[in-house]
Amino acid sequence: MRTTTGWRAAGPTVLRRTSLERRDLRPDDIAVQVDYCGVCHTDLHALRTYDQHADAPLVPGHEFTGVVTGTGPGVTAFSAGDRVAVGNIVDSCGVCAMCEAGQENFCHSFPTLTYGGTDRRDGSTTLGGYSREYVVREAFAYPLSSNLDPAAAAPLMCAGITVWEPLRSLRVGPGSRVAVAGLGGLGHLAVKMAVALGATTTVISRSQDKRDDARKLGAHDLIASTDTQQMAAARDTFDVVIDTISAPHDLAPYLKLVAMDGTLSLLGYLGPLTVEAMDLLIGRKKLSSAGSGGRPATAEMLQFCADNGVAADIEVLPSSQVDVALDRLRRNDVRYRFVLDMSDLD
Repeated sequence: MRTTTGWRAAGPTVLRRTSLERRDLRPDDIAVQVDYCGVCHTDLHALRTYDQHADAPLVPGHEFTGVVTGTGPGVTAFSAGDRVAVGNIVDSCGVCAMCEAGQENFCHSFPTLTYGGTDRRDGSTTLGGYSREYVVREAFAYPLSSNLDPAAAAPLMCAGITVWEPLRSLRVGPGSRVAVAGLGGLGHLAVKMAVALGATTTVISRSQDKRDDARKLGAHDLIASTDTQQMAAARDTFDVVIDTISAPHDLAPYLKLVAMDGTLSLLGYLGPLTVEAMDLLIGRKKLSSAGSGGRPATAEMLQFCADNGVAADIEVLPSSQVDVALDRLRRNDVRYRFVLDMSDLD
């Protein structure tokens, strides 16, 4: 086994620096020195529900960038020194219909997650990117362009691919009218990507307070969801509404904004929903969702971002301040994504 250092959960709000074991390199493995790891709301949820008396440890982190430090004998895509990015999926069955379609995120036997997952070969629990080294199959690592800042690119591997998937599947491009509800970690990347794809893009927020932020991100307009006149004026306007609001909320006002044959894509809240069929019927509107992305889409997203200068707006903290980052994230005190600098683990 290989030994590294990382941050392990010691309760729902505490992580402690500790030694971690990584597997020896299999033929198709690469070892990655983790330089930057994003902090995701999923990490908060995992910590909140973690049983510290469980046999399996919890090391969060599933959006990170770094440098290859070693390769297994069968690796052909990477060499030591290459810059790479790794997201929230590190393996899948590879043989089901979804995997064969390049949608490993929908693997019929469930994809192996970067942390809290079960390794498909030895049954061990995967430990995430809040660490200085990660060992991963080369098929689930991606070249990181020199055009992308490695810290700002880290959130692309979760938040970025999550919004890219519906934007591409719904064929957003020049002439498209897109609205993004919620301007947080997901929403700000949805705005940047929609604008870069050529869409006329509008932010929907509770107030006008984020108008300047929306404009800086490239949005063409902002609608206050609490302003009934503005919402009424925008009825049947948008081909695609990307809903990144993470709390339970009424979908009816957002479905009213969708144009005929358009789609409301729900990304932020994934719990039970109540929808009036008439809100879909009038205008032949569609309600959809998406989560993460497969290998082809992830590679495409990274290349698109490199070509178009799209990356997350971030605040970088040393990994020793992970508790600070998580506490501020709980209070939504970040614009728009925390990224941990893992070099202090050396």
